[in-house]
Amino acid sequence: MKASPYARVTGLRNSRVRGLVLAVVLGAVGSPGANAAEALVTEGAIEASVRAVWEAFTTSAGLKSWMAPLADIDLRLDGKMRANYRADGTLGDTNTIVNRILSFEPERMLSIRVDQAPTGFPFPEAVKSMWTVIHFEPVSGNRTHMRIVGLGFTDTPESVRMRAFFDKGNTYTLQRLQERFAPPRKPAP
Repeated sequence: MKASPYARVTGLRNSRVRGLVLAVVLGAVGSPGANAAEALVTEGAIEASVRAVWEAFTTSAGLKSWMAPLADIDLRLDGKMRANYRADGTLGDTNTIVNRILSFEPERMLSIRVDQAPTGFPFPEAVKSMWTVIHFEPVSGNRTHMRIVGLGFTDTPESVRMRAFFDKGNTYTLQRLQERFAPPRKPAP
């Protein structure tokens, strides 16, 4: 039997619990165009423990180690994750991306929503209805399966273009995190 889009998004197996979680999430966001069936999923394995990957994603030092030269996070409900990809900038300037923390379960899940896009972000209206849920799951050995789920995309032209933008961006984010934990290469003899 094929899993429903809701099961793939939430990772929950009990259909009543899935429905309740989805109703709460959709209700909390209040986005009439939000449709979990249109989730954008990016996933892959990282060669590190869940604890190490979680710390890389949810601490200021961790974010600076792979994501952006200027970054900080206040890991709490309604806290902020800020990043500026310009080393010559400052946190809080117009190039800073500010995400609000919607929810988290330590070493398992983090959900965020863009509060402030950087200057020139091409999808200013569409970004208001989307959010991201990041899952961290231990797998055999010292590996983590990471799943980035973008939600709230609609069929408006701006949202469709933004979905393609986040498809590439989430893939790049996952690759950067994988590179952060890749074992050092041995020099050729």
